[in-house]
Amino acid sequence: MLNLGKVCVAIVAVCSITWGAGVKASVDTVEVVEGNSVQLYLKATGGTAVFPNIDAVGDASIIGRSQSSSHNLSIINGAMQQEQRTTQILQFVPKRSMTVPSYTVKINDQTYKTEPIEIKVVKSSASLGHNNEPFSLKMETKNTQVSVGESFAVTVYFALQNDVRLSGDVQYTPPSFSGFTVTTSADQQPYMKGEYKIQEVRYILTPQAEGNYTLSPAGAAIGLPDRSTRDIFGIGFGTSWKHITSNALQIEVLAQAKQSDLLGDFTLHSTIDTQESKANKPVNLSITIEGKGSLENFEYPKYEIDGVTVYTDEAKIETSVQNGELHSKYTKSFAFISEEEFTIPERTFSILTPGEKELKTLKVKAYDITIKGNNKTQTPTDAEPSHAVVQSNTEEPHEEKKEVLAEQKTQGMSLSWWMLVVAFVLGALLMGVLRQIPKGISTKTYTDEEALKRLYAHVSEDPAVEEMVRKLYAKKRGDKSVQIDKKVLKEMLDRFN
Repeated sequence: MLNLGKVCVAIVAVCSITWGAGVKASVDTVEVVEGNSVQLYLKATGGTAVFPNIDAVGDASIIGRSQSSSHNLSIINGAMQQEQRTTQILQFVPKRSMTVPSYTVKINDQTYKTEPIEIKVVKSSASLGHNNEPFSLKMETKNTQVSVGESFAVTVYFALQNDVRLSGDVQYTPPSFSGFTVTTSADQQPYMKGEYKIQEVRYILTPQAEGNYTLSPAGAAIGLPDRSTRDIFGIGFGTSWKHITSNALQIEVLAQAKQSDLLGDFTLHSTIDTQESKANKPVNLSITIEGKGSLENFEYPKYEIDGVTVYTDEAKIETSVQNGELHSKYTKSFAFISEEEFTIPERTFSILTPGEKELKTLKVKAYDITIKGNNKTQTPTDAEPSHAVVQSNTEEPHEEKKEVLAEQKTQGMSLSWWMLVVAFVLGALLMGVLRQIPKGISTKTYTDEEALKRLYAHVSEDPAVEEMVRKLYAKKRGDKSVQIDKKVLKEMLDRFN
């Protein structure tokens, strides 16, 4: 009896082993400087993988090859999940911009294909050291004249001769960008150009006011071995520090030709999952804005619709530098919950593209939402008892009613002694069984995200469930004033198991 619960759980766990199979191709960079290598990763998940024989990617020969594998075992919500991963890594040097083709990989005798990947080969814009200098630091930009709010890229190049040996890490001091908001781009992989190893540091600048600005130089301290001295342990050489600075940059910031909500070259796309829903079922709207320019300071206005509860998540903003220019992608989602039909109003945004004088308009169209019907029905607990609804048309003697009631009372009294005994025995047995069951088996916990998903489907069944969903949504979007009774939430979730 003691181990019965554990045995049952073990059986369920073993039977719940699942395998998710698939294959994915990725590269360490989609933009590579001419003459440098790219690493291609073919990752197979699910079981025993058979990779194709690849000697070249396009017209670029394979110069390096390796493979790794791993096994992961995890238990999620009581279910055991086992996953086998095998990754093949191929290194090649593309001669020109190219497309990594789709590859076919077999996993447990099933065939899976990867998606093609576009790779762009660019020429380095870094200037090499002058007069055969062992190292140099330079700052460059393609934009020396911009408008207020127009973002642009500035890149600092650190060049180090390949045969120079350092005795410590390079101590880098970034430039000063007074008058600009600054976003540091993702770290770039170092690459070779001639006899130099180049490391790039990219910044995205957005001017806040018109005027002429000077971007102060970047600096670096390079530690070189000093053969005339020894370190503090007397074992190796000391360190001689060399300090270098980059050039400064002059930037002219012009006033915007016209005021606009957005400055750049963007497109907008909106999608809605349904325009016909049930009462208190969410309708989800997704907004995506992407293109050339910055979206860091853009805020999508809130929706306020009478009789409609609106939830939204934090906007997701992604930025990248392509050909020295800033590209951005802005995504945001809304959920609308209502008992009645409603309309999501139209939204319009003005946009000014640098170099143009006329404004353009980006628009999110209006959506009419139809509610099929309110599924709130009267539950048995809301109705009156059946004996109160059914009435007799025949008038019975008062004495006869008394006789029936007295008979029922006498019968109840005669049965009560053995009923109490049975109840006592059953209660004792139940308590004994419960003591043998491990506590962890009967306890089920949920995250707020899981609770929200489970209760979504039942919002129309109970106003209390609807209210709990609203609280969970508010908490999800960061409202710290929301208080949720964990006991009430658990009882509510247990109702729908």
